[in-house]
Amino acid sequence: MEVKLKVTGREVIKPSSPAPHDGRLQLSLLDLSVPAIYVAITFFYSSTPGVESPEIISRRLKTSLSETLSRLSICCNDEGVIFTEARTDLLLSDFLRNLSTDSLAAFLPEIEQGESAGTWPLLRAKVSFFGSGSGVAVTVGISHQICDAASLLTFVQGWAEATAIGSATTCAPHFAGATIYPPPHASFESPSIDDLYELQGKCVTSRLVFKSSKIDELKRKAASESVPVPTRVEAIMSLIWRCAANASRSNLVSPKSTVMIQAMDLRLRIPSNVLPQDSIGNLQTCFFLKKGAESELEIEELVADFRKTKEEVSEMIKENVQGYDNDTTITTTALGQNLLSVMGSFMSECYKPDIDLYTMSSWCKKPFYEVDFGWGNPVWMGPASHTVYDNMVFVVLMDSKDGEDVEAWVGLPEQDMPIFLCDQDLLAYAVLNPPVLI
Repeated sequence: MEVKLKVTGREVIKPSSPAPHDGRLQLSLLDLSVPAIYVAITFFYSSTPGVESPEIISRRLKTSLSETLSRLSICCNDEGVIFTEARTDLLLSDFLRNLSTDSLAAFLPEIEQGESAGTWPLLRAKVSFFGSGSGVAVTVGISHQICDAASLLTFVQGWAEATAIGSATTCAPHFAGATIYPPPHASFESPSIDDLYELQGKCVTSRLVFKSSKIDELKRKAASESVPVPTRVEAIMSLIWRCAANASRSNLVSPKSTVMIQAMDLRLRIPSNVLPQDSIGNLQTCFFLKKGAESELEIEELVADFRKTKEEVSEMIKENVQGYDNDTTITTTALGQNLLSVMGSFMSECYKPDIDLYTMSSWCKKPFYEVDFGWGNPVWMGPASHTVYDNMVFVVLMDSKDGEDVEAWVGLPEQDMPIFLCDQDLLAYAVLNPPVLI
């Protein structure tokens, strides 16, 4: 369903107190290697009796945002961030019942001339009020050059807590972008979004939902002697990769090799006394799998290779952090260099015209549905970056509200998507864009 939002306010929100340092974030080589795009998410909340007026809600959000910027060092140049307010006559329930993936673009704060995720603002936020007091949407987008999905969650959790109770009770996390990876050379130039994705052409996005019962069936199908019990992420990612690659092949006279890259959160693999769970920055690495143009892409084989490669990277990380168990910092060590070597080989191998590349990330088990600004937990949430950057091939998995089902957001070249969505192997386990009922 198309949604028309009327912007009622736009202003710069600055930290409530100056940054206690030199005003520059210490970015790593990895930070500056990712495209200057916004990692964005929108939370939807259903209004309940006693919820305040839009004017009061906006005022509280702006005050708490200012305080949060002072605590979380992602805006340390003190130039502030953009905060936008908007309204629509549409009821929240009607919007969610007739959900369109493209409609999420309306909830993103507009990027005006001279603004960029690579310069300023590093963060954009927007609050949108639905008709008849039926609900509120809060969107947050942070420059990918200073944050990953876990960092985005950490920031939103701190802002929500400050809004709900008037102040944040948790300790302020630190920006750790250059903790693992070395800083860039002075001559280093960040790649542009066009440089990275120009080979893909125009892409479109679809939303799929895998019900828990179907996930169990898929895991049984994907099981093998080497991986008797696949995880749901392994099984779903492998299925989507297979179906997307087959869709691409059907449109080509000469099939291409296909590569899947999977992000890995370092916070889950490095001791928390060395790298705290709430550290902010691009604290991730990746692994990738490549299959030849004639590969059959059997799901059991894909899952087995997925598990094997993931465990190899995890073991390398474990070996490199041994000896730091009683330390509180990791400087530029063999770990960062080895991880960069893995990603460097990926870059040289994969960004070629004769390669179909699928970038995948899992947000599962991250408590996005516990983000409470004082109005209860969100009734639904969705990523929003794809609505701005329409030449990205990507897959993002996230938990449903009940924590049992999985939503998959898939961006593919527009000529591949219709074939992908008709793949019977996919439709045996997934439902295409079901309504969200509240």
